[in-house]
Amino acid sequence: MVPHFPGANPRKRGSIQRDDSTGTASTPYQRSRMRPPGRPTMVAACCLVLSLSAGVLAAVPPAEAKPPDPAAKKKQLDAQLGQQKADLDDASDQLGKSVAAYNQAETTYKAVQVRYAAAQGQLAAAQAADAVAAGKLAAAEAALRTAVSDVEAGEELIAEKRAVAGRAVRSAYQQQNTLVGLSIALQGAAPSDIATGMQVQRNVFGIQSNAITNLNNAQAQLASKRVKVAAAEKGAESARAEAAATVQRVTVLTKQVAADKAEAAAVAKVKLTAFQAAEKEKNTELAQYNSLLRERARVEQLLVARAKAEKAAAARRKAAAERAEQEKARKEHRPPRNIPDPGGSGGGRLSYPVSSYITSPYGMRFHPVLHYWKLHDGTDFRAPCGTPVRAAADGVVTDKYYNGGYGNRLFVSHGVMDGSSITTVYNHLSRYKAHVGERVQKGEIIAWSGTTGYSTGCHLHFMVYQDGNVVNPMKWL
Repeated sequence: MVPHFPGANPRKRGSIQRDDSTGTASTPYQRSRMRPPGRPTMVAACCLVLSLSAGVLAAVPPAEAKPPDPAAKKKQLDAQLGQQKADLDDASDQLGKSVAAYNQAETTYKAVQVRYAAAQGQLAAAQAADAVAAGKLAAAEAALRTAVSDVEAGEELIAEKRAVAGRAVRSAYQQQNTLVGLSIALQGAAPSDIATGMQVQRNVFGIQSNAITNLNNAQAQLASKRVKVAAAEKGAESARAEAAATVQRVTVLTKQVAADKAEAAAVAKVKLTAFQAAEKEKNTELAQYNSLLRERARVEQLLVARAKAEKAAAARRKAAAERAEQEKARKEHRPPRNIPDPGGSGGGRLSYPVSSYITSPYGMRFHPVLHYWKLHDGTDFRAPCGTPVRAAADGVVTDKYYNGGYGNRLFVSHGVMDGSSITTVYNHLSRYKAHVGERVQKGEIIAWSGTTGYSTGCHLHFMVYQDGNVVNPMKWL
């Protein structure tokens, strides 16, 4: 086995946070849900899971564990669903908050825009109504002025008719003398003169009657004009009230439109700020994810080389054992026995690294913000911080180091098992117990669980490399 491979750039290993203690440790970097100001988002696109799925994949218990009772099973599933809801997606806390803030600002902005547009429409309608009311008011006041002018003219006409009627009455009074005809007769006037005199009297009475009739007609017309004046005054008053109401409504709506416009501008500013924050977090998330992919590719390259070396060494050991067996069989005059492959299937399977259940299985995940599929490259187990983490099989600790996505990592090489080179990796640890180069036994405590690196809560992200390539751990558990 290769005893050790570098966990980071050798020039930078001195600055990498490590924990080489046994039993007690310096406090590792803890990632909490409330990320301290200024700390970049840590992405673990391969460590966390978008996990609010319709089905729940329950863990297969270790062979030595007792089957759980129904109540314990229900409790386990309830806890698993709670964990899945808590880890709804594998975006960072800050990215989720930034996206949520942007979505809220977008919703508010749209609502303000709708209200602003409605207020603008109401203002336009009120302004149109104001113009109509102003026209009505102008027409009503013009009609009022005409009616008042007509009344004034009628009053002048009445005065004139009264004067004419007064003269006619005075003339009639002067002419109403029963001795007029006798006076004409006694003066010896001719019959024709008498007739002429009587005609003149009739004419005088006719003028008097016409004057009175004209006066009565003028008075009736004046009364009608005064009724029109009253109606015109009432219409003008109504028009004034309507105009005043529309002016007040226009004033109120103008203020509302101005307020909505100011609010829309403020919300747009908040929306822009939230958008910029979300974009920044998204770009950071993407950069960290790409960094994580490079880390996984680097580890795979090293483990592929190690797997080839381990399998070649195992083949050489088997060949040497076969030669030794053949030589021994020749000396003992018997057929040679079969030499089994190293790490045969007898006790070569892995055991659970923690006594718990699966909260998120290995597989492809769709990132809700970056909008692409990515691999969740391990199996997540429920493991409250400080839970003992045990070696899944006999092996040698080859490396341990801190990574921004995986947190504190520990590698154990198990050599060749069932014809494959197997390495297990334990991630997000709070502290270590085993040392690099130390041989550990199956079930031995090698570390304690935590939430270092990119992690939304305490758990163990367990990985299996088969011949240097990451595979589903459940194939070996």
